[in-house]
Amino acid sequence: MKFTEEHEWLRIEDDVVVVGITEHASTQLGDVVFVELPEAGSTVSKDDEICVIESVKAASDILAPLDGEIVEVNEALEDNPSLVNDDPLGEAWFFKMKVEDLSSMDDMMDEAAYKDFIG
Repeated sequence: MKFTEEHEWLRIEDDVVVVGITEHASTQLGDVVFVELPEAGSTVSKDDEICVIESVKAASDILAPLDGEIVEVNEALEDNPSLVNDDPLGEAWFFKMKVEDLSSMDDMMDEAAYKDFIG
């Protein structure tokens, strides 16, 4: 897994990158009550605002971690947004994206670096 400074995790599965938010981020948000996902088939650029998460504490945007195409979204989050709190690193993935250049993930943090980052 790789991690961003925006508290997203990325995992390569076959030829797509699966993206979600970290346990740290879900804890900071508190109880998630709403998730707005991007459209499958949409093309995104790194740092585009593509998801909205609302919790009892705040609303947050999820930024595209890479350039690519959204190929699948986790519709289970729309029906059950609390999955983000229950299983942020597993069942609560947000979207899967096809990227042209997987080496763009090379500069992202590994788990040890992310743990240092969040202190």
